[in-house]
Amino acid sequence: MKFPSDSNGNMLWNMERGGDNLSKAREIQFSVIFPSQEQALKFGRILLANNQKLSFCPYLENPEHPWEITAYPEMPASYENITSYQYLLETQARKFDGIYDGWYCQPQTLE
Repeated sequence: MKFPSDSNGNMLWNMERGGDNLSKAREIQFSVIFPSQEQALKFGRILLANNQKLSFCPYLENPEHPWEITAYPEMPASYENITSYQYLLETQARKFDGIYDGWYCQPQTLE
């Protein structure tokens, strides 16, 4: 089995089947949502203190968590990289009542 049978493994499997070169470094977007603007900004400060690129915006899809911070680390799309960064975000976000909301990246071709 190349990837575990979970949401991250399934997404990576589909990317690879679609011709993505997962070993190519690319910017991956990891989103975390928060119940208040203040909590989101406190979390964002932690990312900024660790030299992470991020964005901050309202999140209309969840009325209980209407603020979103998205981090943009650059890395190969390996299962280990994705799950490690996800764990780091989840651990820090809990302190501010944040909920991890998933990841996305642009495909990289097999050139």
